[in-house]
Amino acid sequence: MTRLLVLVEGQTEETFVNALLSPHLSALGIWVSVRRLGRATARLRRGGIVGWPQACGEIVNHLKRDPGLYVTTMVDYYGLPHGRRGPWPCRADAASLQVVSERPILVEGAVHEEVAAVMGSGFLTSRFVPFVVFHEFEALLFSDCDSLAGAVGQPALASGLQAIRDQFSGPEEINDSNVTAPSKRLDRLIPGYSKPRMGLLASRAIGLEAMRSQCPHFGSWLDSLERLPSGAPTRPDDL
Repeated sequence: MTRLLVLVEGQTEETFVNALLSPHLSALGIWVSVRRLGRATARLRRGGIVGWPQACGEIVNHLKRDPGLYVTTMVDYYGLPHGRRGPWPCRADAASLQVVSERPILVEGAVHEEVAAVMGSGFLTSRFVPFVVFHEFEALLFSDCDSLAGAVGQPALASGLQAIRDQFSGPEEINDSNVTAPSKRLDRLIPGYSKPRMGLLASRAIGLEAMRSQCPHFGSWLDSLERLPSGAPTRPDDL
């Protein structure tokens, strides 16, 4: 069986992986484990994703320690450090791209390149599949606004949620300021919105297929995980 480690940003993503992604991939012969980046650090007290040096170190440690393991990430583009505190590769540059759908792709490519460089020439690069959620996990919940509203016990909010969704070509493009990010919009519309609990309820109600169809970047990641080869990674020259 193929083994995949998903390194996530926080509890919301961890719950999503355990409840939806893991059962889906398990049916395809892919055994999934999940771990939070920086879980043993003070990050848990201050919130947010760790800086790139620490994240890179953790990714590389997992890849080196277990040569039979595939590794992916699930972190929010919105919250990635891009100032003085451990900026993630190309995160600052990505914000200036005119085609917004290319922004997470630029970061993912830069992240993959840096990890591969640290791993060295013998590294099988297909073992690392970086994924940056665009703009953040809560964007995926706008894939089905009726299901989202029903799952959090506020069916009357469906039209308001859909009005937000309809302003953009897709849920992933709901923008990323401190006022207009998807999670900020949900906080205003849904009193007492709890990211882990309500995010799980909504995710289950919406389902992976709706997210895949409405969120192309997420769908591309899911496709890539589904295509992971069976068994342990093998280099072409080992065949």
